[in-house]
Amino acid sequence: MITLTHGMVLAAGLGLRMRPLTETTAKPLLHLDGRSLLDHALDRLAAAGIGQAVVNAHWHADQVAAAVAGRTRPRVTLQREEVLLETGGGVARALPLLGEGPFAVVNGDAMWLDGPRQALARLAAAFDPEQMDGLLLVVRSAQVEGDIGRGDFLLDPLGRVRRPKEREMAPYVFAGVQILSPALVRDVPDGPFSLNILYDRAIESGRLYALVHDGVWFHLSTPADLERAEAAMRAGLVRALF
Repeated sequence: MITLTHGMVLAAGLGLRMRPLTETTAKPLLHLDGRSLLDHALDRLAAAGIGQAVVNAHWHADQVAAAVAGRTRPRVTLQREEVLLETGGGVARALPLLGEGPFAVVNGDAMWLDGPRQALARLAAAFDPEQMDGLLLVVRSAQVEGDIGRGDFLLDPLGRVRRPKEREMAPYVFAGVQILSPALVRDVPDGPFSLNILYDRAIESGRLYALVHDGVWFHLSTPADLERAEAAMRAGLVRALF
């Protein structure tokens, strides 16, 4: 178990599959249930007791800067990226701002509703620095509406993660929420690279784990996904479950 004090929201992506909505705005600034996706993510960091957060920005960076300028919980440091660094490069550049211990990283388009306990609190309670370099929140593929391909991961009985083999279907999809150890983000490539490189490194050493989400998660890749999520929220169906 750890205490989370720092976090990062990845808000620099181009959101190409969400076009045309993202032609004039950054994807994390799209609204769902009356608030931007970025505000939802930061709200959840604040609710988990995280006081310091980094938000990176590239596409429509001025809009992202304006959106976080008034936040006090958590206190936000904006990381402008003139060159898009991708997920891994963004985290690596932010590492000096993310404290001494494990930290949370949330995708800017990750939208979830907690189950009986906060998802970030569950991750923090389950994170064991002695055994883990990363702990991912995953959702069951069968519960996801939208195109998720073959899924992302399989889990062993202890929660250790592996990738699907060729032609193998994976029963879990990454939810865009995770806790990472600073040790995972050492000896990394210069410039842009994906967090998947670090996941593979941790899988190889048996130090990447996952926790299955016990609430609702929305797959938000296309405008149709966003419309479905908004309709579900308006109908009150997902709120009635939790």
